[in-house]
Amino acid sequence: MRVALRPWLDLVRAPAALTVLGDTVAGAVAAGRPLRGRRLALPLASVALYWSGMALNDWADRAVDALERPERPVPSGRIAPGAALAAAAGLGATGLALAGLAGGADALRIAVPLTAAVWAYDTVLKPTPAAPLGMAACRGLDVLLGAGSGHWRAAGVPALALATHTLGVTALSRGEVHGGRSADARLAVAATAVTALLTGTGRAASARHRTAGALCALGYAAATGPAQLAAGPARSTAPAADGTAGGTADGTAAAVRTATVAGIHGMVPLQAGLAARLGSLPAAALVLGALPLARRLSARRSPT
Repeated sequence: MRVALRPWLDLVRAPAALTVLGDTVAGAVAAGRPLRGRRLALPLASVALYWSGMALNDWADRAVDALERPERPVPSGRIAPGAALAAAAGLGATGLALAGLAGGADALRIAVPLTAAVWAYDTVLKPTPAAPLGMAACRGLDVLLGAGSGHWRAAGVPALALATHTLGVTALSRGEVHGGRSADARLAVAATAVTALLTGTGRAASARHRTAGALCALGYAAATGPAQLAAGPARSTAPAADGTAGGTADGTAAAVRTATVAGIHGMVPLQAGLAARLGSLPAAALVLGALPLARRLSARRSPT
């Protein structure tokens, strides 16, 4: 019996996994612990946990998606709800197993809370005002996974940078269906500005590492900020209540979706900038090389 692959690729937002690989790379570089030998499995652990979260997201949102996004695999009937939940559990277990293989108990001390945070976000926090903070915690922990529990302080700035960026993207993404609030767009732009500063400034391994990090930070801001600004308040052509022209309206759903995709892809130059500034130009180049492929694949299959 043949199993259709496309619904499963849609379920886990497969192309977006390329934007996750650099989390553990940035954490490892910051901690001075290169990803070699068994530690090379840490980025794969991140991907498995990310895919677990995506599958769990669609299982948890199946009733809402039936109204708002009926084309998704679960509400469309291409994947049964129980199968989506089983996939989420299996991928979560795979992620923990890979983390244990890569770093033993040291890695599991981060991977277990990360897995718990992913499940808490999808099943409890997502409909609440705390959702952006919950997702930010997930991304920050993913960076710390690359450093390990014994070196997490060294990776504090990269973890904070990815968490801050994720906070803004998550807040804005809540308007993908019905349009975004201007307050969320402003939060996303502010988060991008803070993240760019965290990425491009601070201690550096050398002048050339600092330059490379700053260039990546500028590229990150250029790739992410304009789309977020475009998702903010728009000038309305309809007369205002007092009869004067003008007024403002919140961002359209299409603009928010565009900004969300830009934010997801923006994680790659962000990760590369952190790796470059903190000491590894080869790792930064390797991470940055995933961006063209991520964009190409996202044109075929949505990462959101």
